[in-house]
Amino acid sequence: MVRMTIAATLVMLVCMAFHVPFAFQGAIYALMISRESSRATLQSAAALFLVTLVGAGYLLLSMSFVINSPPLHFLWVVGSFFFLFYAISTLTNYTASVALAIVLAVGIPLWDRHVSSETSVEDTLWLCWSVVIGVAITTGVELMFTRLRGRDEIVLLIAERLAAVQDLCTCYAEGRSVEPGVGKTLIRLGTLGTSLLRRTLRRSGYSPQYSADMGSVAVFVGRLVDLATTVSQLSPELSVSDRRRFRNLGSTVAIIRDDLMNGRTPHLVQFDNDRESASLVPLLGEIEHTVTLISQAFADSQSVQAYLPSPDDARGGLFVPDAFVNPEHLQFALKGCLASTSCYVIYNAIAWPGISTAVTTCLLTALSTIGSSRQKQVLRITGAIVGGFLIGMGSQMFVLPYVDSIAGFTVLFVAVTVFSSWFMTSSPRLSYFGIQVALAFYLINLSEFKMQTSLSVARDRVVGILLGLFLMWLVFDQLWGAPAAIQMRKTFISNLRLVAEFAREPVSKDLKTAIARSFALRETISTNLDKVRSIADAVLFEFGPSREQDLALRDRIRNRQPSVRMLFILQNAAWKYRARLSGFELPETIATEQREFDNEVARVLSSIADRMEGRLPTEEPSLDNRFVRLERSIERYSAASPQDGFDGRLPAFLALYRRIASVGTSLQQEMQSAPAG
Repeated sequence: MVRMTIAATLVMLVCMAFHVPFAFQGAIYALMISRESSRATLQSAAALFLVTLVGAGYLLLSMSFVINSPPLHFLWVVGSFFFLFYAISTLTNYTASVALAIVLAVGIPLWDRHVSSETSVEDTLWLCWSVVIGVAITTGVELMFTRLRGRDEIVLLIAERLAAVQDLCTCYAEGRSVEPGVGKTLIRLGTLGTSLLRRTLRRSGYSPQYSADMGSVAVFVGRLVDLATTVSQLSPELSVSDRRRFRNLGSTVAIIRDDLMNGRTPHLVQFDNDRESASLVPLLGEIEHTVTLISQAFADSQSVQAYLPSPDDARGGLFVPDAFVNPEHLQFALKGCLASTSCYVIYNAIAWPGISTAVTTCLLTALSTIGSSRQKQVLRITGAIVGGFLIGMGSQMFVLPYVDSIAGFTVLFVAVTVFSSWFMTSSPRLSYFGIQVALAFYLINLSEFKMQTSLSVARDRVVGILLGLFLMWLVFDQLWGAPAAIQMRKTFISNLRLVAEFAREPVSKDLKTAIARSFALRETISTNLDKVRSIADAVLFEFGPSREQDLALRDRIRNRQPSVRMLFILQNAAWKYRARLSGFELPETIATEQREFDNEVARVLSSIADRMEGRLPTEEPSLDNRFVRLERSIERYSAASPQDGFDGRLPAFLALYRRIASVGTSLQQEMQSAPAG
């Protein structure tokens, strides 16, 4: 929040001091640039800069052909809107596509004015220059803070959670009750969860192997914090054995945290506890098991590095894979084009160019489902009301008339930016509200080089937003419809089948090919897991006769989602055994039973997907029976080869597959007790 405020304020000061038009564009870009890592910041800045140049070049070149022909000019506008919505739907870099939409949404009205072509060209270039200033200043601020921070932000977030768990273990190891500060920290971290951390990791541009390993660590650390938070509220009786186990837990967590902070790979850990004495602390065994899984997630990651795809192979394409074959992209572009063209026709027909923000509203709120579109519309209209009416008009009436210097305006600007950036960084659900508050305020007060005291500017901006929202509702919700509940169910079923497919991996004997395919599957599954959660929020914004049924379906899927995620993370660790990476080779007899067990996991997930589609399986697979066979196979091998090197890794291997069987069986039983479909 501090970094965002500093960057936006510096952009405002530079643009105001040197009379750079369209300062709102540079200030809003200062809030949009990725801040997950220095690499992500540079990539985001480069993408915004290049997209702005492309958008400006497109405006200047195409307008030279259509400026003197009104019919051709109108067709060009319609085609541009279609192109923008198609880009939003198909480009892999969503931020770049939105940036392109903003440049054209602001640039097109510039060429509708009755002014000379030279003036329009000059304003288009000033538009680009404001973006360059915003991108350059923000990048400099982020790189400076990165140097001051000196460590990977992902590691710092994980280390913070491990430190809180370590403090809890220290309290119990010394026989003391949990300190109030430790308990409050655990509750705060448990409430925050790890969704923001996972999203940050996914967008940070790290290598595929690092992303896969740290993604698993993030999930397990989140689970560890949840367990520690629960234990901290119980005030359990501690035996001598329990205190010893907490002491071992604390030292192990400290070692893992120290390894991560210093860039080392954590070693495999295993707790050798006295099983004859039952623990008096609930969930203590589960905490120990979770710590073991954290070390397993990173185990021997160096062995994979030798087989990583080359940077050229790993680099994603410009468009999504189905960009030119999936008709949904074309439908999305047609819907968006119809809504934005209607706004364009209306504000030109009534000669009210001030409400051209209606087009920008269409571009920024359009999504592929009714619920998610309504969700953005609600956040945008509330953000516009707060930023435009309450803060924008309120400051024009009660603050700006008494401000006579840039210093006074800077204080107001910083206060509004802090308020907006706080919402932007607070939660994925509220971040869009924050950006809308900032956008509405910046549009009103950064359009000219003076204190904006005219209420007509704020009125025009908000009326334009309302017009855009109305037409988006009319086109997306009434003419076409893809209910979010149906989309959520479809995505969840698809993810079940993808996790089942991942449980059978690797299918290729070439390790490099197998690793590349596993990375692709992991990324798709992780994206779908987050997508299901996002669509679940959107279901709340849908109303109609099927609302009760949709909400019931939403609850069922949300309750099963953590189990699917946990099963997927556990399969990530099991994949190393199936791929026979260095240090994870299994004897052939055990490897055969492992493959049969993993195939059974895939059958369980497929049967759950069939049930959700309304098809009852002819035979119910059983993970418990398969695990018993795997366990007996390991016992026979241990008895026959007690001095074998693999024998020392048996506890970790068995614990991993015991957990997979437990999670899979629990998920299967939940599905059998739920109605089909």
